[in-house]
Amino acid sequence: MENKIWLSSPHMGGTEQKYIQEAFDTNWVAPLGPNVTGFEQDLENYLGNDVKVAALSSGTAALHLALIQLGVSQGDEVICQSMTFSASANPIVYQGATPIFVDSELDTWNICPVALEEAIKDRISNGKKPKAIIAVHLYGMPFKVDEVLAVANKYEIPLVEDSAEALGSTFKGQKCGTFGAYNVLSFNGNKIITTSGGGALVCKSQSEKEKTIFLATQARDNAPHYQHSEIGYNYRMSNICAGIGRGQMEVLDKHIGFRRNVHQKYVDFFNEIESVTVLHEPNENYFSNHWLTAIVTDSFEKREALRSAFEVENIETRPLWKPMHLQPVFSKSPYYGNTIAEELFTRGLCLPSGSNLTNQDWQRIHKILKDFFIA
Repeated sequence: MENKIWLSSPHMGGTEQKYIQEAFDTNWVAPLGPNVTGFEQDLENYLGNDVKVAALSSGTAALHLALIQLGVSQGDEVICQSMTFSASANPIVYQGATPIFVDSELDTWNICPVALEEAIKDRISNGKKPKAIIAVHLYGMPFKVDEVLAVANKYEIPLVEDSAEALGSTFKGQKCGTFGAYNVLSFNGNKIITTSGGGALVCKSQSEKEKTIFLATQARDNAPHYQHSEIGYNYRMSNICAGIGRGQMEVLDKHIGFRRNVHQKYVDFFNEIESVTVLHEPNENYFSNHWLTAIVTDSFEKREALRSAFEVENIETRPLWKPMHLQPVFSKSPYYGNTIAEELFTRGLCLPSGSNLTNQDWQRIHKILKDFFIA
């Protein structure tokens, strides 16, 4: 059998080893050091908009610390996009709060501003104003930033921007990961860039960054002994992982270009296939890193047949995220909207999109597509 083609595998740039070696040579192997500081500075420079970045152990940790700093606690409610990975919703439960799930819209597949406002109005009428809104840039596609922010600002509810999949994407020229009260990045092994594991919380001020780092390092008070006035967490990124990130930042834009080229190949192929829709930018305001190229077929059966055709040839594909309101663990959580997220999940498929796909890989992928849709 031929080698496996993964959905999105790590893609090293070549200089990562230099930063890792420096960490070993200087014995900076703890969750602090020059690489952590340098990686945070690299991200701040890249994102712009005068943001401050705290490097953490995961995107989930970043989201958790954002909710803590927004005061989310036992008995509160937090609105969350339903069509997403579970890590967007789990930290709500960590805090003893209740997730309120909201449907998607068809233009970007992200949180629907209309359903969002309906949810807010209804929760307020029930005597419980949501403490935060979590919106996700799904597969690197920016959500409707202007419309979502308008609703959030209207009801004075802070927005947490989940940009785990969207580093390098922009809306109206502004980098995703800079629009919310807090913003989450992920550097998991399958993301645009990786630190093997890891994430970051993007903050609006230096004081928020310092508070994040304080909470992420077990909330140790400023004392000669170990003293703690708050509950803390072991969420800081190591200097070694940050070294990988520094090397990855040097090739980030190049890797985004590779993924966008892969996406365009899929667009060109499916342009003549009326039964398939490819997720693409609605207009020139949107720029997606196309972390994953995702399609919607005309039926569940067609989706499954295509997935199986790839699987037989040792090529990974994956159904779209199963909406959170359909997950057993969240079956009792309130949900607002229609069935858009459910229909996308039922008929949708993510295709191999890595920045390290070779021409030979593409030929294998293209042959399966051609045999399935045209032959």
